[in-house]
Amino acid sequence: MGSELNAELEHVRNYWAKMKPNSPIYSFLLGDINIISASKGQIIAHLKVLPVHFNSKKTLHGAVSSCIMDWAGGMVIASHGLDNTGLSTDIHVTYVSTAQEGDLLEIEGKASKVGGSLAFTTVEIRHAGEGRKVIAHGTHTKYIKG
Repeated sequence: MGSELNAELEHVRNYWAKMKPNSPIYSFLLGDINIISASKGQIIAHLKVLPVHFNSKKTLHGAVSSCIMDWAGGMVIASHGLDNTGLSTDIHVTYVSTAQEGDLLEIEGKASKVGGSLAFTTVEIRHAGEGRKVIAHGTHTKYIKG
């Protein structure tokens, strides 16, 4: 999956551009996220860790990782051409490692299934670049009917 503009990438970026001003938490925490590639059922994005993303130990806060899981699950659903990415019914996050200020996160979301009523996604947050150490991974289920 390259970074060239395709229909899915254009749709996901447009969906994000429409969604961001209506979501204060996403605007605050993920305003600088860069969606670098998308194909049907998969997205990759980058986010630089900033002080706003810290916990009290000055590392990536678990709530930010959960927010990323929520966001990425929706963007993966949007990669199917949908304009309604639904309501979360379940998010599960496993915290494996952490990140610090200035680290570049790579977020990969994949759709396991996008059906008529429910969508099931998986998300991995890792360090971008060499090594690609996993920070967190999880699943996100959304109700998409209606």
